[in-house]
Amino acid sequence: MAATRIGSLGQWPGDMGYRVVEGWGKLPPGYRYQEVSDVAVDSKDNVFVFCRGEHPVIVFDRDGNFLRSWGQGVFKRAHGITLGPEAEVWVVDDSGHAVRKCTAEGKALMVLGVPGQPAERQSGRPFNMPTKVAVCPRTGSLFVSDGYCNSRVHKFDPVGRHLLS
Repeated sequence: MAATRIGSLGQWPGDMGYRVVEGWGKLPPGYRYQEVSDVAVDSKDNVFVFCRGEHPVIVFDRDGNFLRSWGQGVFKRAHGITLGPEAEVWVVDDSGHAVRKCTAEGKALMVLGVPGQPAERQSGRPFNMPTKVAVCPRTGSLFVSDGYCNSRVHKFDPVGRHLLS
């Protein structure tokens, strides 16, 4: 199920300008949505669905046609997905304590943190259950929320060097 934009926002009180489209997101046989944790849309209107199932990243075109999936066996628990200004895909594995930069096809380009090795709880060091990445479109700086067990936001430069928390 998905929502499709209709008309302008605020047309009627409480109207958000969307309607439900049943059956959008046609999954291949054997696939299913399992605990969808986040969704992102790229500049081509492709929809990236981040799930906690066997197929963590599922990509659809704007009409809901399946394009590809990737990330099988990589993530311990999917949490956040962000699309960067250069079409890169940032995926956050909260229970895996890592953040990955990937191509839209799923090739890993960079890993922040040590997968499977959490920082000590409330230590301030990256990461102990990170949740989301924001990318500054002007500088390429990365900001990673690490709030579940660390109460921090970490800043990294575009090549992944930790700058501050």
